[in-house]
Amino acid sequence: MVDGRFLVMALAMVAVSAVFISEAAASGGKRVLTLERAFPADQKVELEALKARDRARHARILQSFAGGIVDFPVVGTSDPYLVGLYFTKVKLGSPPREFNVQIDTGSDILWVTCSSCNNCPRTSGLGVELNFFDAASSSTVSSISCADKICASIVQTASAECSTQSNLCGYSFQYGDGSGTAGFYASDLLYFDTILGTSLIANSSAPIVFGCSTSMSGDLTKSDRAVDGIFGFGQQGLSVISQLSSHGITPKVFSHCLKGEGNGGGILVLGEILDPRIVYTPLVPSQPHYNLYLQSIAVNGQVLPIDPAVFTTSGNQGTIVDSGTTLAYLVEEAHDPFVGALTAAVSQSARPIVSKGNQCYLVSTSMAQIFPPVSLNFAGGVSMVLRPEEYLVHMGFVDGDAMWCIGFIKVQSPGTTILGDLVLKDKIFVYDLARQRIGWADYDCSLSVNVSITSGKDEFVNAGQLSVSSGSSSSVHLKLIYKSNNTLLLHILVVVGLLFL
Repeated sequence: MVDGRFLVMALAMVAVSAVFISEAAASGGKRVLTLERAFPADQKVELEALKARDRARHARILQSFAGGIVDFPVVGTSDPYLVGLYFTKVKLGSPPREFNVQIDTGSDILWVTCSSCNNCPRTSGLGVELNFFDAASSSTVSSISCADKICASIVQTASAECSTQSNLCGYSFQYGDGSGTAGFYASDLLYFDTILGTSLIANSSAPIVFGCSTSMSGDLTKSDRAVDGIFGFGQQGLSVISQLSSHGITPKVFSHCLKGEGNGGGILVLGEILDPRIVYTPLVPSQPHYNLYLQSIAVNGQVLPIDPAVFTTSGNQGTIVDSGTTLAYLVEEAHDPFVGALTAAVSQSARPIVSKGNQCYLVSTSMAQIFPPVSLNFAGGVSMVLRPEEYLVHMGFVDGDAMWCIGFIKVQSPGTTILGDLVLKDKIFVYDLARQRIGWADYDCSLSVNVSITSGKDEFVNAGQLSVSSGSSSSVHLKLIYKSNNTLLLHILVVVGLLFL
C-alpha cells in the first residue's frame, strides 16, 4: 500500500428502494469494448499533477472454457506529459443504455450512477455526456435481495451484514482519500460485440451483477474527471471477467497492449493475446490485487543491494501491476539505491538536478544512448527489461538541454511498489486468472495481435503470422488501424486452422 491509501472497506447494506424485474439468459461468446482517453491528447501536465492523479486513483483501489472473446479498442496515449486515465463504454439494460466507465484493475465491481443518485456530477470536464441508470426504464433488470445467495456471498466476503430494514442488497465503498459511493446491487443485461468461433456477432448480451450508486462523496462528486462509473477488472467473484468466465461466456483471462508513442491507443481483450515471446510469472495467491513476486532490480546488468523482503506481499506492502496508475512507485529501500545507480551510470554524460523534489537529469544528446537498461526480476526466472523511456519522464528543457526525471516515485515504508502505465506501455500483458499468472512481452501495440479462441490448446502466434499446432486450434487476428481523427477502429479477422506465411 502507498501511505495507507489502499484501505478499502466494502459492506453489504440496505439501499434506496427500487423496482426490478427478472434476469435474462445469455448465449456464449467473447466480448469486446472500446476504451477512450479521459483527457484530450494535447493536454500537457506537470509531473506533480501526474503524481496527484495517481494518489487520487490509488485511494480508490479496492480490495474448461467454451465461450468467446470480447475486445476493446483503446484510444489515448501514454505520453507521461498527458493525464493517463482510460475509460470504456458499456451498455446495460433493455433497451441498452451506454455508460462511460473507468477501467480499473485495482477493484472488482462494475458500478454506474443511478438516476436517483445524490451528489453525483451532472457534467464532465472530459467532454462526455454523463448518463444515469434508471431501473424503471429497463425491462430486464432484477433486484438482488438480502436473501439472494449472491448477497450472502458478498456479506461473507466483506464481513458485513445486509440490513433487515429492506430487502435490497446494498454496498458502501469507502476510500482512503475520504471519497466514497453507496448504492445497491442489481442484475441486468450487459451488451457487447462477440466473437464466437468464426463469427463476429453484434449485440450479444449476458446478465451480470453490477452496482447502481445512489450517493457519492469526496472527489467522486467533482465534475472535472467525472465518468459514469468504474469497471473493475479484479479477480474476485463479482468482477465482470469472473462472472462471464464462470458461465463459460469468456475465458478467465484478459489482455491489453497499450501504445506509448505517437497517437497512442491499444487493445483490451477478454481473452488471451498470443505471442511466443511472452514470459510468465506467478501471481501471489489469495490477494485482491495483481501482486507479483518481485525479487530484485538490476541497472545495466548489476543487481542492486536491495533486501528482497521489501517487495514481499505482507500487510501494507507488496508489488502490484496496475494499469490505472500513470507513473510507477518504488519503496524507499529500493528507490534510493536505484536512483544512486542511475546517477552513477550517467555521471559522465548527464547533469543531475533536483526539480520540485524529483531526481532529474539534463541531457544534451539522445537519452537512449546515455541511460542504461533496467531489469525487474521476478519469480520463475523471468525479467522485465525497461528501456530509458519506460522509467524516465521527459519534463521539458532547461537552457537547451532536455530534462528527464525518474518516473519511479519514492514510497515510504511499509508501502506498495506499483508498476503503472510508464512501465506497462508498449508491451503485451496477459492476466491469466485461470493459471494464476501474469505474462508480458515487448510489442509494438499499433501492430496486429492474435488472440486465442480456444482453451488448453498449444498455440503459437508471431506478429502477423498464425501457426497452429492442432487442427482444432483457432485464433483471432486483431488489427489496429489509425484514422485521421486519432480514433482507433478494431478490425477483426477470424483465422481458423490456417497458416499465414
